[in-house]
Amino acid sequence: MLKVRILFSALIDCRQTLDRNGALFKFMCTMSEAPTDQQTAKLLKRTNEQSGESAEGDNKRLKVDQEQTENERKYPKKKVALLLAYSGKGYYGMQRNPGNSQFRTIEDDLVSALVKSGCIPGNHGDEMKKMSFQRCARTDKGVSAAGQVVSLKLWLIEDIVEKINEHLPPQIRVLGLKRVTQGFNSKNNCDARTYSYMLPTVAFSPKDYDAGNVSSFRLETETLQRVNRLFSLYKGTHNFHNFTSQKAPNDPSARRYITEMSCGEPFIRNDHEFAVINVRGQSFMLHQIRKMIGLVIAVIKGYAQEKVIERSWKEEKVDVPKAPGLGLVLEMVHFDRYNKRFGGDGLHERLEWDHEADAIKAFKEAYIYPTIVETEIEEGSMVSWMSTLPIHDFEATAAETRNSNDQKQLIEEEGNNSD
Repeated sequence: MLKVRILFSALIDCRQTLDRNGALFKFMCTMSEAPTDQQTAKLLKRTNEQSGESAEGDNKRLKVDQEQTENERKYPKKKVALLLAYSGKGYYGMQRNPGNSQFRTIEDDLVSALVKSGCIPGNHGDEMKKMSFQRCARTDKGVSAAGQVVSLKLWLIEDIVEKINEHLPPQIRVLGLKRVTQGFNSKNNCDARTYSYMLPTVAFSPKDYDAGNVSSFRLETETLQRVNRLFSLYKGTHNFHNFTSQKAPNDPSARRYITEMSCGEPFIRNDHEFAVINVRGQSFMLHQIRKMIGLVIAVIKGYAQEKVIERSWKEEKVDVPKAPGLGLVLEMVHFDRYNKRFGGDGLHERLEWDHEADAIKAFKEAYIYPTIVETEIEEGSMVSWMSTLPIHDFEATAAETRNSNDQKQLIEEEGNNSD
């Protein structure tokens, strides 16, 4: 009972204290309510703003989705082959490199143009597999193309070629478009590729020729005949493990089939003599063509003996120089088997570009040839590269070749602007 009375007394004292301090309690409550209302108002305002932004974002996404849905209804997505021409100067090759935006490639600008023109959904730009994108050939840094072909699925909108080109820089053009089968793959269905290599004929001058007098050099008929005899040695199937990097002599993929290689008659551009080498093969490895040309130049200039060419196809390691990338151009890709199977079925067109021949020629004359000639004259990439030939030891063993690689690479990079 005593504990109950003590507890009851304590409750009465507490109530009296609350009554006496009622005004203070109400004042404190009032003071605390004001900032609470302000905070609530701010939170509501922020929530409304966020809701508005979210709604605006949702509206934009809805609009894009509606446009895509409308395109899908109006323009069915079809598999096509695009004929591309481009000047490779200033680009880090053809193939896109996700995550390396500072190294701009041809595909970066092409995909951007496809999205902006409304040919593909925006999310396909980040995930190219969604449009089944494939290029026929992966050209290296600085290498140009007059007849590259890519395959992909897109919406066949009206005036599609013109609209894509509106969003491309002048040095990249879509020159043609053709419908293909759903299973078509421009890389896998390609039977052969033809490249050209434009170079100053001073590359075939004797090694003691005055490099300061480049514009005066003229290629003699006998020298051109010898050049073509050496190039003809490459025809057929050979083991080209020495003409690329990181290929073992016993790697079956190093065996490549070359059907044609020759150098045409020289001509004058900007008071300098140039010539064009053409090579056609089933497929080529990284740097293979440039090394094939570099080795012949080394023989013609007298740095290596002719027998080095056939020795390079054997298992031993041979030091093969790599010519500059500036003059290399992908001229044409060939789809003979595809054309034979589907070209006459009445549903699909043959993948030949005879009607685009004039456009191809005009593009080369406007963007590819002037770039090669002017850059060569201004920067002298071939002459600089020729100065590196004496450091190559064409009779070296594999161990000696490895020991000299570091020095050779440093000097070559100084005289070579392209990979």
